[in-house]
Amino acid sequence: MYTATSPLRTVASLMLMAGAIVLSPAAWAQQFGPNGLARTETVRHEFDSAREAIQVRVDFAPGSSAPKHTHPGVEIAYVLSGTIAYEMDGKTIRLQAGESLYIPAGAVHSARNAAPGISAELATYLVEKNKPIVVLDK
Repeated sequence: MYTATSPLRTVASLMLMAGAIVLSPAAWAQQFGPNGLARTETVRHEFDSAREAIQVRVDFAPGSSAPKHTHPGVEIAYVLSGTIAYEMDGKTIRLQAGESLYIPAGAVHSARNAAPGISAELATYLVEKNKPIVVLDK
């Protein structure tokens, strides 16, 4: 059965959806920790007997950064939004939304939000089981 939707109802629905899209960065901002990062684990699954695959969304507040650290396995960082500058091997690698970076196991690196607004990455790790995902560099 076909039911017509009034133009006013259609416009109201579109405005609500647009509002949700505009407000979503603010919703993320409410979850930022004291370092300006919000980490949301999306997947954790056994890869083999010694390793697991983990995927984490990392949101960076304006001006925030992740300090030098390593991982007990490889990381592939894919920038979802904004611009993130990674420091690794004495080089700065600046990535924008849609670009990715392979970070070898044990490589000391850092990341900072290089955009005026919120930036986000999807970090995919293939790491040793029963070890912390992130180990701060001393």
